[in-house]
Amino acid sequence: MAEKIMKAIQYFSYGGGPSALKHVEIPVPVPKKDEVLLKVNAASINPFDWKVQKGMLRPFLPLRFPKTPLADVAGEVIETGAEVKNLKAGDKVVAMLSIFVSGGGLAEYAVANKNLTVSRPPEVSAAEGAGLPVAGLTAHQALTQFAGVKLDASGPRSNILITAASGGVGLYAVQLAKLGNTHVTATCGARNINLVKSLGADEVLDYKTPDGAALKSPSGQKYDAVIHCAAGIPWSTFEPQLSSKGKVIDITPSSATMWRFLSGKITFSGKQMVPLVLTPKGENLAYLVNLVKEGKLKTVVDSKYPLSKAEDAWAKSIDGHATGKVIVEP
Repeated sequence: MAEKIMKAIQYFSYGGGPSALKHVEIPVPVPKKDEVLLKVNAASINPFDWKVQKGMLRPFLPLRFPKTPLADVAGEVIETGAEVKNLKAGDKVVAMLSIFVSGGGLAEYAVANKNLTVSRPPEVSAAEGAGLPVAGLTAHQALTQFAGVKLDASGPRSNILITAASGGVGLYAVQLAKLGNTHVTATCGARNINLVKSLGADEVLDYKTPDGAALKSPSGQKYDAVIHCAAGIPWSTFEPQLSSKGKVIDITPSSATMWRFLSGKITFSGKQMVPLVLTPKGENLAYLVNLVKEGKLKTVVDSKYPLSKAEDAWAKSIDGHATGKVIVEP
């Protein structure tokens, strides 16, 4: 039987940005025994994707070229591996693809592990679902595992700061935090203040104002946890705004973050900088999809692009001013 061919976007070396993305025709991937083959209906770009292209994770990622990027997809199951019992052909799903394989979501078809593929109900559009995996799971893990927020509001009252709250992770973090017993302060650009407030933030700061730059709560709150989604803010800015046991949870940890984390451990400091490395779990992704179904969580879509305009979507994400998720629809 002849191989089935699909359209995909790949890059063949480090660097080059949007102009290095190539439109190719490659074989449709074949699912392994614990995988499903998906027809991709929507995929979303995360900063992680173009940082890999830039070489910021070399020599670890990508493992080989050419690379088909994107881990976040929503689609329809076309074929299942022998060990897949919970999904069948025709099912609508949301999935997080492995970042270590060459076949990603910026294509007409992709393969996903059964453990990170969950059902997508009719109430959740493909674009809404595709926005969830990396950004939604990061926000969920930061709040529940690191900040100790109970999303059923059963936990103690806590004050949370979310930086860069109009980005992909930030917008989910604001909404999820408000499901818990929290007071949320958020920072973002002036044009997105009303949006972030509409999603539940109690206080929103323009990061370009003096108080915004200082992360100073208008009501004088000291933060029990910071979900840090921005970059370039030194520890000396965070430290005076934290409660005695306050944590800064850095979702894009740098060497400076690691040094501060280790320093805090050595000195038994009450205030800590904590690096977050995402540990995706299927049950958490299913939980987030259900929240969207119930109207308790919203995917904010900045823009949508066809696969033929993938370079424009890539450039939009790199620009750093997208409000919410940049979606590609093959």
